[in-house]
Amino acid sequence: MSHSAKRFAWEDFAPGSVREFGGHTLTREEITRFAAEFDPQPFHLDEEAAKASLFGGLAASGWHTCALVMRMMCDNYLLDSTSLGSPGIDKLRWLRPVKVGDTLHVRMHVLEARPMASKPHVGLVLSQWEVLNQRDEPVLTMEGWGMFGRRDVAPPATP
Repeated sequence: MSHSAKRFAWEDFAPGSVREFGGHTLTREEITRFAAEFDPQPFHLDEEAAKASLFGGLAASGWHTCALVMRMMCDNYLLDSTSLGSPGIDKLRWLRPVKVGDTLHVRMHVLEARPMASKPHVGLVLSQWEVLNQRDEPVLTMEGWGMFGRRDVAPPATP
């Protein structure tokens, strides 16, 4: 699909804009399945061990929460955008445990948008993502740059 056929391009991420999306409720099975494969610490796998931990009960891995955020971003805008990837995430903070039955959603703040100096057909977008539970309590925050194709600037011709 060409850039022009995509709904979201670099020009659609204006600094100061905020978008909210998502809505994923975590189950016990989902938390323990992810933990068993990727983060097998006792407080992610075993209810009794988790009760004795700082979390006071079974808690999702922070990496599970990050993976859910990525999925919600894909479902909301990335898969229908000119996304060219990301050079990385900064300032990742897990603020409170995510428990069985918590429903997560994302609030995305666009902090900065500028063309990439070395590749003018690519725009950079700096965003901050807040992941909130059903009580609107932040459970995770992170910042990062995304790279998006620009509608009005064609990529260089390939030989």
